[in-house]
Amino acid sequence: MKLALFDLDNTLLDGDSDHAWATFLIEEGVLHPDEYHAKNEWFYERYKDGTLDIHEFLDFQLAPIARRPRAQLDAWHSDFMRRKIRPMILPKAPELIAKHADAVTAIVTATNRFITEPIAAELGVAMLIATDIEEVDGVFTGKPRGTPTFREGKIERVTEWLAQLGHELGDYESWFYSDSLNDLPLLERVTHPIAVDPDATLRAHAAERGWPIISLREDDGASRPRRQ
Repeated sequence: MKLALFDLDNTLLDGDSDHAWATFLIEEGVLHPDEYHAKNEWFYERYKDGTLDIHEFLDFQLAPIARRPRAQLDAWHSDFMRRKIRPMILPKAPELIAKHADAVTAIVTATNRFITEPIAAELGVAMLIATDIEEVDGVFTGKPRGTPTFREGKIERVTEWLAQLGHELGDYESWFYSDSLNDLPLLERVTHPIAVDPDATLRAHAAERGWPIISLREDDGASRPRRQ
């Protein structure tokens, strides 16, 4: 059996959907730029340097969608997909996903399900393992539900999903594609860890371990700097 797992942000996308969502809400006037932009950038830097407190970030990131009518959120997200996400989908991303047509596939992302579910659908990947959000009567509370799909949490969530299928990770020949040092725990558990346009830390680790390093951005396979 074969299993192909894909990180989303800065892997299949030329950018970060979490960060782009906050920018979108600032542009819409939903969030005050002076208050929100600097903190959004601060959390993004913490993610990139591997020091992010995921629970602190989720408190910040989920607050704007808490207690808002779902119809309003869905309308915003539709515009968000058009303006921010579709231009960020790397042209080679669908090709990479199609390469694993004979495998069980999933996107595994720390970004919350509200943001990422339509993106996974756009990419044609039916299974999404994302950070879930607590809901009461169909309204988001602003709190995560269950284990965030971040760092070691990705292993836990993938393990839970495969158990529901009656399997475990070791049953599969497995691939995981990621750009981030934060994904080292899961990368070290799969048969074929693949660094995709990696950050400096992951690039060095991949080179040391002999992992393949690929690019979805350049025809010659050489990574250019990632869009921030």
